[in-house]
Amino acid sequence: MKEKIRIGCGAGFSGDRIEPALILTEKGDLDYLILECLAERTIALAQKRKLQNPDLGYDVLLEKRISGLLPLLLKNKTRLITNMGAANPIAGAKKIIELAKEQGLKVKVAAVFGDDVFSFLSGDEYSLENDIPIYSYGKLVSANAYLGVEAILPALATDVDIIITGRVADPSLFLAPMIYEFGWEVDDFEKMGKGTVLGHLLECAGQITGGYFADPISKPIPDMHILGHPFVDVFKDGHGVISKVEGTGGAITPQTTKEQLLYEVLDPFHYFTPDVIADFSSVKIEEISKNQIQIKGGGGNSKPETYKVSVGYEAGFRGTGEISYAGAHAVERGELAAEIMRLRLKDKIQNLKIDLIGMNSLHPSEFSKESQPYEVRLRVTGMCDSLSLAQEIGEEVEALYTNGPAGGGGARKYVEQVVGVISTLLERDQVKPGIQLFSA
Repeated sequence: MKEKIRIGCGAGFSGDRIEPALILTEKGDLDYLILECLAERTIALAQKRKLQNPDLGYDVLLEKRISGLLPLLLKNKTRLITNMGAANPIAGAKKIIELAKEQGLKVKVAAVFGDDVFSFLSGDEYSLENDIPIYSYGKLVSANAYLGVEAILPALATDVDIIITGRVADPSLFLAPMIYEFGWEVDDFEKMGKGTVLGHLLECAGQITGGYFADPISKPIPDMHILGHPFVDVFKDGHGVISKVEGTGGAITPQTTKEQLLYEVLDPFHYFTPDVIADFSSVKIEEISKNQIQIKGGGGNSKPETYKVSVGYEAGFRGTGEISYAGAHAVERGELAAEIMRLRLKDKIQNLKIDLIGMNSLHPSEFSKESQPYEVRLRVTGMCDSLSLAQEIGEEVEALYTNGPAGGGGARKYVEQVVGVISTLLERDQVKPGIQLFSA
């Protein structure tokens, strides 16, 4: 058993930059690199791609990320764990093998599956959001359980270089190598909680190095154009030191760390993951040097009896139209255009949303009543049951060129089919994770 391991986070969401992961792998002296690329809506969209083509459904940037990382991972003996398998980890693993063969590299990959529980749902399960049966939302298209460390540990026990999963809880991607390398017991909930704290702090990548924290006036962060991503030195007792590669931009401070610790945490005494109900209330954050934060504390005392399941459903079509107004009386012309759209569409589309970007698209109008922008952009959007009705929204906005207030320009219209996401619970014994091995 090791006394210390180093884990880096090279991506915090599907569309994250690729460069920080390359830097971490080349210069970070990592034991493990984690790429966390899967959100609730991301996997629902991946399920749609898989339905259209059974060879797809993995992350859309998988090829681009893995192609550059492969030689660095193998050269530096860094193991990769990623949820870029999305809706199809087996197809994702096969694609990695294909990429390795193209580069003349030898690599072993484990695909972790079993999170797809669509066939186990009856539709009568109740949603966590509204406590109504999930069938009432519309046609269900996907259901993925948030797996935990027990799905990843069998893959770690093999000699694979890369582990690719589907839906796994974000902190579990980091916790699994801690358990494997330190020999922790999965029912040692104190250690599970400590490891979950560290995983939660790293899972959003550039967020803890200042990316989502930065404000140039009140919270300045240096060199954000070359923002580095974090790594953590984890010790056998469960404490860790978070840092980043020297020479990269950003900053890791007690303030950035506290913001990330509270991210998506509704109750710090009871933070639910598949592995543990963690307690963040006792976490101690100490700055030991520049860009080095020591994390101690945290814990837990049990784990949930159920798995959380993310369910995708067909939510209809979203139609949107936009047009801009600038110069004298831009706001008044934008308001007139908005009123025209409201009157023309109110009887057809019940949940219409009309904004003047720059005035009230993010906050209510009363917050901007003292300002008078030189330019505004009208945005009209609404959810519709049919494609044709959704298209009418953009068509009406485009017609403002000659039928609306003077000086409208830059009109744009588009329609998208929307996958909604809700959550429910499933008994643990209904979920059966497994692994499949591949090699090049």
